[in-house]
This record gives sequence, structure tokens and C-alpha cells, in this order.
Amino acid sequence: MRLLVILDPLSQIKTYKDTTYAMMVEAATRGHALFVCGQHQLSYANERAMVVATPLQITDDTGSGGPWYALGAPAPGPVAAFDAVLMRKDPPFDMEYVYSTYLLEQAVREGARVFNDPRAIRDHNEKLSVAEFPQFAAPTLVTRSADALRAFVDEHDEAVFKLLDGMGGTSIFRAKRGDPNLSVIIEALNLFGARTVMAQRYIPQISEGDKRVLLIGGEVVPYSLARIPKTGEFRGNLAAGGTGVAKPLSARDREVGEALAPKLAARGLLLVGLDLIGDYVTEINVTSPTCFQEIRQQKGFDVARLFVDKLEAAVAQPPPLPR
Repeated sequence: MRLLVILDPLSQIKTYKDTTYAMMVEAATRGHALFVCGQHQLSYANERAMVVATPLQITDDTGSGGPWYALGAPAPGPVAAFDAVLMRKDPPFDMEYVYSTYLLEQAVREGARVFNDPRAIRDHNEKLSVAEFPQFAAPTLVTRSADALRAFVDEHDEAVFKLLDGMGGTSIFRAKRGDPNLSVIIEALNLFGARTVMAQRYIPQISEGDKRVLLIGGEVVPYSLARIPKTGEFRGNLAAGGTGVAKPLSARDREVGEALAPKLAARGLLLVGLDLIGDYVTEINVTSPTCFQEIRQQKGFDVARLFVDKLEAAVAQPPPLPR
């Protein structure tokens, strides 16, 4: 299989923990040919979705942090010439990311197999998509209204505010009823009514970790990675200093995962990362979910192997009808 991976610069990859690296190592071990490109190397020309792709050979799969790859000569060609395409560009989900999904959607119309499906990525805002599954979500409000945000805090005593395009724990605020800074927090986030903000009831179980539950090809990975906040923090994100601890799924984790996995897989979302705090889903991550290596290192479950199994199976299926 010729596998194209769209990702951030290779120099930014931390091999000891990077999920995309783990995917590529597993694919290379099976003899699949790897090609890489940056988001900026996608284009539309001569009535085709095109890419400038560079062959990549993994020269060290130990995750030691040293040189681990060798590159061939970049060459232009149709995206649809590859057997599979992995969209692994990290957020932010800005307009350039949206444009990339349009280009990849054109490639799908030309016969490309893109994972995750570009339309499905675009249709599933990682914050707002919890609204589809209210039975599993904490009380949530999405609005531009400062008055509504204040009323939400008053109703629930304590709330967490976040932006719909935020990532890595950035621009997340916790506010209590009577907080003298509440108006300032709201103004900073909603830009005096110009920007939409999400509010969720504060869940005290964040002290036990923000759990990442992985869904791969409709199957629930049996371990989560609980991102536990550092002392004095309420954000569990690893990018915000949280510590990742792999744990077997709770009964609730599995219930939620098994309810959502087939629905999301049917939409072309091969890999999904649910975020749960306590019993509640807080986000549904579809852009570039992570945590493969931490689970394998701590529990021995090879998530990358399962992912490539599911990828190979998906590619072997007849392509979906053109849309």
C-alpha cells in the first residue's frame, strides 16, 4: 500500500510519544510505502486534487529521539494515486484547515481514500459535536450572549468556558458564581458578543483525570489515558502540563464508547478520541487524536497495530459512492 501522511513538520515530531510516528512505524513494518507532505503542499490543478509528496523511509524505529528517517525526492502527483491518505495535521482548525478538507474532499470524489473523511472532519466540531449525544454530555451552553453565560454560572455554581476552535487546553477558563473576574473572562472570550463560547458545568472528577477513550474503526480501545492535571491546575491536557496515566475502561467509559463508535465509524471517522471527565463526554476529537504510545508503554496494548489493521480493512472495502 502507498500511504500518504499529511502532517506537521517532521522536525517537530517527538518520537517517544507521537501517535503519527507510531502509525508510520507500524505501517512501514508491514511493508507499506510511506510518503509525507505538509498541508501547504495540497493544491488543485489541471482538474485534479494534487500533492507534492516526499517518500519517507524510517531508519530508526526505537523512538530514541535521534535521526529516524530518510527522505527521497519530492514529486507532484494526484492525491488519488495513493492507496490511502491519513490527515494528521494538528489543529488549530482554522480556515486553512477547512480549505484542506475541501481539497481532500475533491480527492475523494476522484477515488482517494482519506482517513478521517474530510467532510466528516469538517462536520464534527470537536467541542460542539457533543450536542448530538446529550445523554452522555454534561450540561452545556453555546452562545455569544454574556448574559446567558453569566446565568449559566449562576445556575450551576461553577462552569468551564472554552472556545470552539481551541486546542491543547488554551483559552479555557474556570469560573464560579460571584467570581469578580467573571465579566472580564466572558469579554475576553466572546469579544463583547462577536465570538461564540461554550460553557460546560464544572465536573469535579477532573482531579481524577480527563480521560481519552479511543475509537478505531468502530472498535473501542480497552484502555483510556487519563490526563491528570498538575498541582494547582484544572486542565488535564498534556500540553498544559497534565500527566498521562493509562487505565482500563470503566463501565461508563465502555458504555459511551460502544454507543458512539459504530455511528462515528459509519461517517468515515476511522479514528476518534472521546474526552470524558467522570461520566461525561466533553469533547469528540476527530482531527488528529493521540495517546497511542502512552497506552502501549504503560499497558502493553499496541494501539498502532489495531489502527493499521483497521486502515488496511477499510482500504480493502469498496470505495463509497461519489457524493
